[in-house]
Amino acid sequence: MKQSLQLKLSQQLRITPQLQQAIRLLQLSTLDLQQEIQQALDSNPLLEESESEDDLFDLEDDQPQESSAEGSDGPLQNLEHTANDNQNERSDWETHELTTMPDELPVDVQWEDLLPSSSAPAQSPQDDEGFDDDIAGRKVASESLREQLLWQLSLTRLSDTDRLIALCIIDATDDNGRLTLSVEDIYDSLTHDLDIDIEEVVAVLHRLQQFEPSGICASGLQECLQIQLNQLPPATAWLPQAKQIVNRYLDQLAATDYEQIQRRMRLEEQELKAVLALIQSLDPNPGHTAVPKDIEYVVPDVYVSKKNGRWLVGLNPDIIPKLRINTHYANLVTRGDTSVDNTYLRDNLQEARWFLKSLQSRNETLIKVASKIVERQRNFLEYGTEAMKPLVLHDIAEAIEMHESTISRATTNKYMHTPRGIFELKYFFSSHVATSSGGECSSTAIQALMKKLVAAENPRKPLSDNKITLLMHAQGIEVARRTITKYREKLFIAPSNERKRLV
Repeated sequence: MKQSLQLKLSQQLRITPQLQQAIRLLQLSTLDLQQEIQQALDSNPLLEESESEDDLFDLEDDQPQESSAEGSDGPLQNLEHTANDNQNERSDWETHELTTMPDELPVDVQWEDLLPSSSAPAQSPQDDEGFDDDIAGRKVASESLREQLLWQLSLTRLSDTDRLIALCIIDATDDNGRLTLSVEDIYDSLTHDLDIDIEEVVAVLHRLQQFEPSGICASGLQECLQIQLNQLPPATAWLPQAKQIVNRYLDQLAATDYEQIQRRMRLEEQELKAVLALIQSLDPNPGHTAVPKDIEYVVPDVYVSKKNGRWLVGLNPDIIPKLRINTHYANLVTRGDTSVDNTYLRDNLQEARWFLKSLQSRNETLIKVASKIVERQRNFLEYGTEAMKPLVLHDIAEAIEMHESTISRATTNKYMHTPRGIFELKYFFSSHVATSSGGECSSTAIQALMKKLVAAENPRKPLSDNKITLLMHAQGIEVARRTITKYREKLFIAPSNERKRLV
């Protein structure tokens, strides 16, 4: 075998650490990005937060902050570079010099004696303006249903045996307030340790069913409604008729068979309507509604507003990182010095520069994608969801000359604040359905039109999926009935037989 030397020219795609970092930062949500920035600040001494715009580390390109769209179908104008960050004000205690602390303090010294005479006492929270708003904005941990029942049990006078039975019943109650075990099962589980009768278990259960919220510890929907009706004042209007419907005709009520209920109870239509209003005021899941869920607020990444007939797109100034290179440590880096300290500073300086460059690249990509989305979906901003146009990732990727995977990362867990509400960037992408005129209609627009048709339907004769399909065809939208069924289920709209109501 003869050996020889040959020259070969080839191209290979390699992901550098800088590119990996830029891709990872692009797909992070706002909360994850803030955590990533804090982690970088904690681990890199060359990176620090900036307190003023003059101290910001200057990169080669300015960071785009705002973009405008002009014309119905024309391209967006060039990105306008604006500075939205306000200089942070320093507190009084930062501007005044503190009194020098002595090395040794007397035993009877007071802390107030060591403070400067000009320092004012701490202001109580009640004196601050907007204190009520701060309290309202705080996240208070809500008690679970089990904790609420145990608290009420602690205020109830019961024997030790009955208290053990009550604890067993509470443990068998789910988050909706329904019993997951029958009375017999609860009794069987207690007979190994207690000498009791099943009547005692039933008595304790009835005692717990008087707890708040009303309708708790019921074995099913019918018993839950019965408990709530029994706790209403006897003088409540239509109370006997409501109890009769719940006890005898609950299946007919679920099937919206109002004619049969009217015939058997000999009620007029208006009377039946009043009885049903009383039943509908009850809570079928008392445990679920008694414990409020923690509200998760969405922080938008992009703001869209209209000024002087132009749609402006800008990044949220509250999430734009204000970072800089520590000039003191950066000036300590010496070229040609191979010492451990200099190598450490030089490596961290390079990592800080890469991190700032990746953040700038993330913001530039995000503003480009959001601007193109606003350009394509201008009709949505002007007229509403029914004017949404079909849009796929490939359209935005081709417009800004990026790969579809980059667009996918830039639109995942990113939110846009518009005059019509806050939407995830993924919301503006939808498939299309052909129209009779040869055009295309967005699936999001079809769902909005479907909700409008259902909201305007006759409650006595709700629109079936086939009827909605015919109405869509009359408007030139060629959509199949199975597609309408899929969209209806996606929007959590009940079938026509379940939407039937009395006028």
